[in-house]
Amino acid sequence: MPLLTDPAAVAGLVVREVRTGSRDGAPTRIAIARRTYGTDQADLWDALTNAERIPRWFLPVSGELKVGGRFQTEGNAGGVVEECDAPERFAITWEMGPQLSWVTITLTANDEGTQLELAHEAPVAPEFWDQYGPGAVGVGWDLGLMALGLHLATGDAVDSTEGMTFPTTPEGLVFVETAARGWADAAVADGDEPGAAHAAAQRTITFYTVEPEDSPQS
Repeated sequence: MPLLTDPAAVAGLVVREVRTGSRDGAPTRIAIARRTYGTDQADLWDALTNAERIPRWFLPVSGELKVGGRFQTEGNAGGVVEECDAPERFAITWEMGPQLSWVTITLTANDEGTQLELAHEAPVAPEFWDQYGPGAVGVGWDLGLMALGLHLATGDAVDSTEGMTFPTTPEGLVFVETAARGWADAAVADGDEPGAAHAAAQRTITFYTVEPEDSPQS
């Protein structure tokens, strides 16, 4: 992972929003991240959907990347491709064990390149939300969007080992802190109590930046 000279500024490239929603009559919360990349829509679409290119910034992926196809990312979530409208939008389920949520990616060309909007919608789980808030998923996506930016800027693959340890570095700590607090602010804007939202953000920061051997849960 190349050294970030200003990790707070890189984290600040993402605009964060939290919304309250519903799906099939059940309440949901939606974490939305937007970032503009200095590349054209076709290139960004390819980076997001080409199974040979995805591992260069995210994780190896197997399965069928087409509508109705099931995919699996290595060591992480799998799901089903529900919609695909190249090169503008795709929607997938995001499944980890019994947990089911939904991710929608929308690309829009603008004067600076292409805006990526990622919306991650999950059923309301009060205990989990109270503990970690939207940063639980949001910070993970922030890290992925950062790696995507590095790949698009250089064309090179991001070192996955360095990517895994990045949050525990001094630069990574600043990045995670900035992102998590940004998600807390977004949750407050959607109606969450400020003190609770920022306490949840601090727990998220600890989750991402404390190495397992130093964690109280280990």
